[in-house]
Amino acid sequence: MSDRVRVGSGEKMHLAISTCPNDTFAFAALLEGRVDTGGFEFDIDLLDIDQLNHGLIDGHFDLAKTSFHAALSLTEDVVVLPVGSALGFGVGPLLLASKAGEVPRGVSAGENPQLTLCPGEHTTAKLLFDLFYPNTTDVEHVVFSDIMPRLSAGTADFGVCIHEGRFTYEQSGLHCVADLGQLWESATGCPLPLGGLVMRVQHGAEVMQRVSDVISRSLAVSRADPQTALPAMRRYAQAMEDSVLMQHVDLYVNDWTVDLGTVGRDSLRKLTELAGQSRKSEERPPVLRVL
Repeated sequence: MSDRVRVGSGEKMHLAISTCPNDTFAFAALLEGRVDTGGFEFDIDLLDIDQLNHGLIDGHFDLAKTSFHAALSLTEDVVVLPVGSALGFGVGPLLLASKAGEVPRGVSAGENPQLTLCPGEHTTAKLLFDLFYPNTTDVEHVVFSDIMPRLSAGTADFGVCIHEGRFTYEQSGLHCVADLGQLWESATGCPLPLGGLVMRVQHGAEVMQRVSDVISRSLAVSRADPQTALPAMRRYAQAMEDSVLMQHVDLYVNDWTVDLGTVGRDSLRKLTELAGQSRKSEERPPVLRVL
């Protein structure tokens, strides 16, 4: 799904966010013109996470909500804003199976390789699969909303499920192999940094702070009265009941969304470290900078 919204007037800023309920919740007041835009005119794209990651890497946006895995490839070009992140305990992607009792394994002689569906090469979900199930299956990247239907149809063995699927996969007759977030927590003791808002460095610290303040104001409006965000959330959600939308918000919007803080910064350092260990080369990416 994609859409575009223009809000405010003044200095133009191209922003891209996902259609997921936690993003539309945080940005609802900005999307609907219910918050001071700080002198900016925001041109806002709402996109799938893989589109966001590729668009940011290709230089299409001034700032974007992106997978932290994708941001690791842009450490010289972007700065993480302290507001807007999806980070926490119990928020990780689930590795789902189409059949009960199946687990990813290496290919034995005479066997066909298993297939795992992932929501994009640059997603943090794909990084977690690589960290905890390396070299086990073939991988195909699809839009996240296609993963559970493909598993239900039996056209793949496994899928790395993100977003609201963690609340609904059992209704689709699917089976949880592992909670990749729990594996991360056991390995690191840190909350899992899934994604956050990053902004291109050429804008400078003063502009970044002004933009960060706008986003903080939008988030504060929704947190003060969550019901005001429901119309925007419903518009972009995929046939979810309001109760599921709010479950999503309760899980992914927390104090670290308001401000990454010391714990959030430590989690990004750990993600950088483990991502570097998963690479075949000796090169290690620099730690992401936070405003």
